[in-house]
Amino acid sequence: MVWKPHLTVAAVIEKNQRFLLVEEETSNGLQFNQPAGHLEENEDIISAVKREVYEETAWHFEPEHVVAVQLWRKKPDSPTFVRICFSGYCHSHNPSQPLDVGIFAAHWLTVDEIQAKNRQQLLRSPLVLLSIDDYLDGQRYPLSLLKSFLDLA
Repeated sequence: MVWKPHLTVAAVIEKNQRFLLVEEETSNGLQFNQPAGHLEENEDIISAVKREVYEETAWHFEPEHVVAVQLWRKKPDSPTFVRICFSGYCHSHNPSQPLDVGIFAAHWLTVDEIQAKNRQQLLRSPLVLLSIDDYLDGQRYPLSLLKSFLDLA
């Protein structure tokens, strides 16, 4: 068997000192996460994060920076994830767009509200708050860091 990590994308989106999080069904009940998901076949990384944000929140997202590239595994026998976290802005909300399967709602929360969710163990992973902290600390890397060479012919 070949071991390989899961490649995921996530978005830290701030508007008026509030961050866009999704409330989603997990094996541990409803939890909060950044809009995030897996890279799909024949998809470049920036298209993936735009798609995931739209599917999970009904907001159109424009990434501006890479905040972090994170490697995470919850337990030794759990899957390993490589997560590319972006920052950017949302525009053009489509309230008639149904949210992705498993997404209960999208919320704009303050840092204090997110920290309270963390204390209640309602964040999907430690990466949620770590990503916000990195963003608030000013971590920003150019999107040109990411290169896609996909032969789709």
